Amino acid sequence: MPVVSIFYGIIIKMFFRDHNPPHLHAVYGEFNGLIDLRTLEMFEGDLPPRAYELVREWAKNYQEILLEMWENQEFKKLPGLK
Repeated sequence: MPVVSIFYGIIIKMFFRDHNPPHLHAVYGEFNGLIDLRTLEMFEGDLPPRAYELVREWAKNYQEILLEMWENQEFKKLPGLK
């Protein structure tokens, strides 16, 4: 699974050709979360609240690009959260 970004110990990954809804995988230590790219809601996983907030903030900044990546199955490395 390609790593799209890393920030504050959070690893953002995307599988292309994965199941719907369009989503990303966020990994923080032993915690994982699947985040819907359209709503930015975690629909599966156990990310701690602060890590989830950081992922949402980051994903909001790149939401359009992430959706394009999903639809076109085209990988891009994105900057982390500043």
